[in-house]
Amino acid sequence: MTRDQVCACTTLRRITRRVTAAYDNALAPSGLRVTQFALLRILERSGDLSVVQLARAAALDRSTMGRNLDPLERRGLVAMRVGSADQRERIVTLTEEGSEAIKAATPYWRKAQAEVATLVDPSLIRALAEQPAAGLGVASTASNAGTIK
Repeated sequence: MTRDQVCACTTLRRITRRVTAAYDNALAPSGLRVTQFALLRILERSGDLSVVQLARAAALDRSTMGRNLDPLERRGLVAMRVGSADQRERIVTLTEEGSEAIKAATPYWRKAQAEVATLVDPSLIRALAEQPAAGLGVASTASNAGTIK
């Protein structure tokens, strides 16, 4: 690699850390982290999902999913039940409290959106969201998880 080449991985990871921190800081008064907010939004849009389906929609591995679902379940924002077809499957449901948490957190999410727009050009964010590689296209549930109408 020559000195004038930019490492895409390093650059994107640096941006991702900064953007995640902006969302987490803005959402802090709601008691949610950005990943938890995104999970609640996916459930709001999609309805009940298995843990595996939710992990896939959020582009998270199972251990990360567990670390995010456990506090949501403890707070009563999601409920877990055993799958009807497969007793090993766990189904995640958004509770009424979870819906209320989304409503309460949305103003903080909007604040983060505005802050991130000063850090990263919104046209770049749209271009990244439209990339079909690795399931990043706008048609995917995960990319639309935080979209607020």
